[in-house]
Amino acid sequence: MKFGTKSIHIGNEPDATTGAVITPIFQTSTYAQEEPGKHKGYEYSRTHNPTRTALQTTLAALENAKYALCFASGMATEDTVIKLLKPGDEVICTNDLYGGSFRLFTKVFAKFGIKFHFIPLQEIDLVHIVLSTHTKMFWIETPTNPLLNIIDIQSIVEIAKKLNIITVVDNTFASPFLQNPLDLGADIVVHSATKYLAGHSDVVMGCLMTNDDELYQQLAFLQNSCGAVPSPFDCFLVQRGLKTLHLRMAQHCKNASAIANFLNNHSKIEKVYYPGLESHTNHDIAQKQMRDFGGMVSFTLKNDSIASAFNFMKNAKLFTIAESLGGVESLVGHPATMTHASIPREDRLKGGLKDTLIRLSVGIEDTEDLLESIEYALSKV
Repeated sequence: MKFGTKSIHIGNEPDATTGAVITPIFQTSTYAQEEPGKHKGYEYSRTHNPTRTALQTTLAALENAKYALCFASGMATEDTVIKLLKPGDEVICTNDLYGGSFRLFTKVFAKFGIKFHFIPLQEIDLVHIVLSTHTKMFWIETPTNPLLNIIDIQSIVEIAKKLNIITVVDNTFASPFLQNPLDLGADIVVHSATKYLAGHSDVVMGCLMTNDDELYQQLAFLQNSCGAVPSPFDCFLVQRGLKTLHLRMAQHCKNASAIANFLNNHSKIEKVYYPGLESHTNHDIAQKQMRDFGGMVSFTLKNDSIASAFNFMKNAKLFTIAESLGGVESLVGHPATMTHASIPREDRLKGGLKDTLIRLSVGIEDTEDLLESIEYALSKV
């Protein structure tokens, strides 16, 4: 079954009671039991909810996974995955990652004795410098946020499998339509479902997928025990969004490619970060493990000042200045003061994230209108 068909049909069976074609919103906290301990698979909505079950079934199918679990946010998902570890364990992470992930790792879990190494994972040889017997997890973003670096998932997995290390891939920027890390050997895939999966900037949610029975049992236990679960209504919204994911992603990619190429040939642009460009460092890896190159584009101006960057953002009228990404509308952000402000400036600069970097979440508007908006904004810097 092809992706678009799966997104519409798997997990979307007509309701057995009413025949409703769309999965109902089961807005209930508890369920009647015939007698104590005897129920129909549902007893309390922190543990299970039919609307959430339907969504998890769809998400698993889209990532070619046996299991999926949903959480109240992307950060709640990451929090749950790191709880697989214990004091003394070490994690090797990409050094170019979402600021919220960096904050969670360094400000929360580091206090509990878990050590995080942040290195440019696109340079595989550097892994062996920090690898040790305490290494229990690789944490990969690819494409990374916000520099769109591409990490070779299979190469990391080859190292991990030999040493019994868990490989986690944050697939938010690609979405399962463009990339399936489990097929490449990863153990766990995580998403901020807030972004492309939901797709309409109206819900906050996270999710994870795995094919590993033991990991699933541990993660499901944590989901229930810690309780960071999404509401039935939020599950309904994401399930609805998934039905058009394949259509939306095609337009996101088309628009982003056009914008990246336009910027790459513009006299006022210093550098464009987009894996679809042949000049991108790991373009060949992106071609190998992705079906297309996504809807995110980052760049810097030759006039390398924050004032110029802010002036561009103010004048790009079709791009709303806002955090987040992956919605149908185009957004523009300044990572240094917005999504990545929690990362110390020295660490940001070391990873290549300049104070003047601009990040675009390219929406699904008409391509020509977006290009005109960018051209006008550049005329003002």
